[in-house]
Amino acid sequence: MKVPRHERGAALLAVLLLVAVTGAIAAAAMEKLRLSRALAANVVALDQARAYASGVEQLGLLTIDDLISRGGDKTTLAGNWNGSVRRIPFPDGSVAAVQVRDGGNCFNLNSVVEGDPRTRLARRPTGVNQFIGLMTVLQVPDSDARRIAEAAADWADSDGDPGPIGAEDAAYGTGDMPGRTGNTLFADVAEARGLIGMSPEIFARVQPWLCALPTTDLSPINVNTLLPRQAPLLAMLAPGQLGLAKAQGIIASRPAAGWDNAVDFWRAAAVSDLAIPLDAQLQVKMKTSWFALDVRVAVLDSDFREEALVDARLPPSRLAARAWRE
Repeated sequence: MKVPRHERGAALLAVLLLVAVTGAIAAAAMEKLRLSRALAANVVALDQARAYASGVEQLGLLTIDDLISRGGDKTTLAGNWNGSVRRIPFPDGSVAAVQVRDGGNCFNLNSVVEGDPRTRLARRPTGVNQFIGLMTVLQVPDSDARRIAEAAADWADSDGDPGPIGAEDAAYGTGDMPGRTGNTLFADVAEARGLIGMSPEIFARVQPWLCALPTTDLSPINVNTLLPRQAPLLAMLAPGQLGLAKAQGIIASRPAAGWDNAVDFWRAAAVSDLAIPLDAQLQVKMKTSWFALDVRVAVLDSDFREEALVDARLPPSRLAARAWRE
């Protein structure tokens, strides 16, 4: 049978169309396969990184326990452990880096309240004033510092009544992302981003100095491990009285073996003319009870980071909190 001229090539066109469709399907299948393999590789890398990090954590805990046992009644900078990085290679080419820091030399956000989170938390004036003092030393305007500190106390306290310049649920119930106050302890420093009065610029300035210890205790500042650049943490103990320059001078005058007790420290600080609250005087410590562990693990092309808080108040030390960052 003779094919009409206008129908010639239809079979070839059908074959080409079939080839094109088959090729598209094959390409889509290969792309899904590639994504599936990449996802599987990432999951394996994540699991491997967490396994390595767990091992490094245990090494860090042993290091902390050894540090505490050797230090006796005080913890000093002997051995250059505070902030130094130790690298640990693994047989498969992965590398872990662990850093041990004094985890109590910071401002404890939860110290703006006092009491038991299981029953009732109330505003703590000393903690609020220290938060204000720290922010002021860090060049945060006084009005902003007071508003943020009072908002932090209202965020954590158990009642729903805002302070004079604080903020409770009503202040957070409007806007694009309405919310409510926590009415309990801060679980992470990042929660402070949402405080009334806290701008991204202010948060970036104060974040390195903040921590969220799982206790309402005033920050246990170990004056034997304070670094010169951490003078603001000493200045906040006497807001408006102990200046940054004097705080730096006190740290610089520290004995090589550290102070033996708080009485020796305050005598050396020569601050008898300052009205430092008794609870602030007592928060000065000679021994570190909280440590921070920073763990980074490089597996394949991925880099995983873990931040852990270690409770060393009673031996053996143990993890109190852990956060993964990818």
